[in-house]
Amino acid sequence: MDTRRVIGVIVLVPVLVALALWAFAWPASRTAPRDLPLGVAGPPAAVAQVEQRLTQREGAFEIHRYADEAAARDAVEDRAVYGAVVAGGEDPKLLTASAASPTVAQLLRQTVTGQASAAGVTVQVVDVVPAPGADPRGAALSASVLPLALAGIATGAVVTLLGLRGVRAAVALVGAAALTGLVAAAIAHTWLGAVAGDRWTVAGVIGLSVLAVGAGTAGLAALLGRAGLALGGAVMMLLGNPFSGASSAPELLPRPAGAIGQWLPPGAGASLLRSVSFFDGAAATGPALTLTWWAVLGLGAVVVGGALRRRTRGDAPAPDGAPAPAPVA
Repeated sequence: MDTRRVIGVIVLVPVLVALALWAFAWPASRTAPRDLPLGVAGPPAAVAQVEQRLTQREGAFEIHRYADEAAARDAVEDRAVYGAVVAGGEDPKLLTASAASPTVAQLLRQTVTGQASAAGVTVQVVDVVPAPGADPRGAALSASVLPLALAGIATGAVVTLLGLRGVRAAVALVGAAALTGLVAAAIAHTWLGAVAGDRWTVAGVIGLSVLAVGAGTAGLAALLGRAGLALGGAVMMLLGNPFSGASSAPELLPRPAGAIGQWLPPGAGASLLRSVSFFDGAAATGPALTLTWWAVLGLGAVVVGGALRRRTRGDAPAPDGAPAPAPVA
């Protein structure tokens, strides 16, 4: 038995390390635009020239055409595109939104201004939705993904290890997530100034993100036992965190990492937080639904798992010699 355990440790640790390195290093080392939504506005002839230059990088950009600068600006503010090139005037204009992703804004600036400089043209850059002055690179928001994921995993683990079941477990998960949302919002919004918007809305988004992670982890544990707890923590930590795209953008990650990240609570939470903080809730429906169904299904699994455990204990035969339960009148 001891020999098997030693072999298990020797084999399991390198496997876990390799998995963690792959999950974190692979997306970071393959960052590049992949069908990144980008708008182009202006007269048809000028738009065609811009598109031709942009499509030289095959598969890099997903081009959206708009009639004029006002329509392109609305698209940026609605998070339909990350930026837009307005052509046709004396000098073209690049509209960006560093609040959506400072990394993408910098990428667009380098790409568009570089192409224009080669043609001897100057590009005016306008940041339509700028990142907050206290966190212009979005470092605080992207760095918050890991601790919030850890908070959710820890909540689910503590609820499981303390033996809380059913409704009591659900109440503990909801209460801990709500309080975490209030504390995190006070730090990120009031103190650091890393996010904007309504403080209570920000607190609700953070709380929902933590609840989705915690309920998902506790729900798997309620159905699968300790194996479910390990599985939930691994999915949230090794896939949800590095695949979230919070430090760049989902469209900059290798496929299918960006899509997977948005199906998991850490990535959906980061996207929803950006939407409510800087874009008045634009494009918030998708990530909000993702977090909601993770939370609802997780809480449902916790309640159902608790009921199944009680039924199993109730159906277990009494040991020999034990008195039979008295009939209930």
